[in-house]
Amino acid sequence: RGGLRSGARADGRDPMALGAAINRLLNERGWETPAAVGGVMGRWPQIVGEDLANHCVPEKYDEDERVLIVRCDSTAWATNLRLLAPQLVARLNEDLGHGTVKLLKVNGPGGPPRRYGPLRAPGSTGPGDTYG
Repeated sequence: RGGLRSGARADGRDPMALGAAINRLLNERGWETPAAVGGVMGRWPQIVGEDLANHCVPEKYDEDERVLIVRCDSTAWATNLRLLAPQLVARLNEDLGHGTVKLLKVNGPGGPPRRYGPLRAPGSTGPGDTYG
């Protein structure tokens, strides 16, 4: 009969509000920064503006390097975002905390995979597989 029982005083086994439980989990696991950056990705249009958000989307945050990778749908928008990168990094750091984002890496549009001819040998890894 020595099972867990709740007593008259508060202890660690008492139920808690969902928000408090999530905050405790984030703090214990060290997930504050990734969760904050994820929130920024969800609020991207409010942070950068609708016009820029229609053409540029955040893809990934590298927590070790503190780099936010953004993909744009044209090279013109990628160039525009590169010019705005210092102001955008400052704005993100205001929202997330100083030093959370050190660099904004901007990628242009990705094209389809490149084919090097109409005929391909089964199991071929590309043009370099025939040269040793």
